[in-house]
Amino acid sequence: MSLQNKLDAAIDAALGSRIVGCVVLVNQDGKEVYARTAGLADREANRKLERDAIWRLASITKPTVATAALKMMEAGLLGLDDPVTKYLPYFTPASPDGVVRPITIRQLLSHSSGLSYETTPADVSPGMSGPFLSLEENLRRLAKAPLVFAPGTGWAYGTSIDVVGGVLAAINGSTLEAAVNKYAAGPLGMVDWRFTPTDATRVTANYYNGELPKPAIVPPVRITSENKQGTTFDPDRIFRADAPQSGGGGSCGTADDVMKMLEVYNGGTFLKPSTTAEAFTNQIGTLPRREGDAGKRFTILGAVIDDPKAARSPCPVGTLDWGGAWGHNWIIDRTNKLTIAVLTNVAPEGCNGPFREDIRDAVYASL
Repeated sequence: MSLQNKLDAAIDAALGSRIVGCVVLVNQDGKEVYARTAGLADREANRKLERDAIWRLASITKPTVATAALKMMEAGLLGLDDPVTKYLPYFTPASPDGVVRPITIRQLLSHSSGLSYETTPADVSPGMSGPFLSLEENLRRLAKAPLVFAPGTGWAYGTSIDVVGGVLAAINGSTLEAAVNKYAAGPLGMVDWRFTPTDATRVTANYYNGELPKPAIVPPVRITSENKQGTTFDPDRIFRADAPQSGGGGSCGTADDVMKMLEVYNGGTFLKPSTTAEAFTNQIGTLPRREGDAGKRFTILGAVIDDPKAARSPCPVGTLDWGGAWGHNWIIDRTNKLTIAVLTNVAPEGCNGPFREDIRDAVYASL
């Protein structure tokens, strides 16, 4: 079977049972080799999904913000080993022993800072829900909570990139959105990437946990995910300009916006080769990760495969991947010059459910 047939079969098998709608894009050697838009943007309204649909991106926000940070690094505006207090003097959370130790930009980007979603205070927005307050106030509140380990001594997925967002905004003397648009999204042509949608009529409805035909998640309902991160899914958040611009999970955009960002790292010229190499480098050494992350280390952008067998993945060593909890996942494979972007409106099925592996395996079965 061809790539087209394998991917079509994987999508068709999930539509209506596990997936409501999806856009799947595959590039190889910088050229689009597969693109399909399938299903519905809003099942209750019977609204067909279009390729230019706007998605709540959740953690796909993270590599976008990291890309802006790397571009600002190239411009001499920040260094990866700078302490965060150079830019945010108030951000001084204590280690578990009560000692305040420096946190670097590198540690924030690689989630080795000691910040964790699991211990995010209730009065802090983690990026997918309220409370609704300024980014600076959100980070000031976050700084009052103790870290789960001393910076650089562990790995925990959390609000680290929200803090990076605060740094970029401070350096640029603007909102985070303005900083990212200036240094990454704008130059890359990510025309719909924002923290509030450019066109509310193109925003998809969202569905929960692959349990279809469960009704859409609609405001003002909030559903707490059982993903061990304490995340609350609030689909109304992106329509609120008073939400803090979360560098870790608050942005929205199209599948093509996402692909443009990912392609920066697979033969693109937007960043210097040395910067791209840094982005693919394991930043956490041998620090332990979660049981489900076996065979993978962590970079500035996402997870990197160092043992495909342990990772149960057909992807080669050095492949980057990650996702977004609203229902998305992506892969950058420089060995095969493949870039894969999968956007769905089912959370978390499209992020870490079987659909993720279905699409990945279909692509690699056709190589």
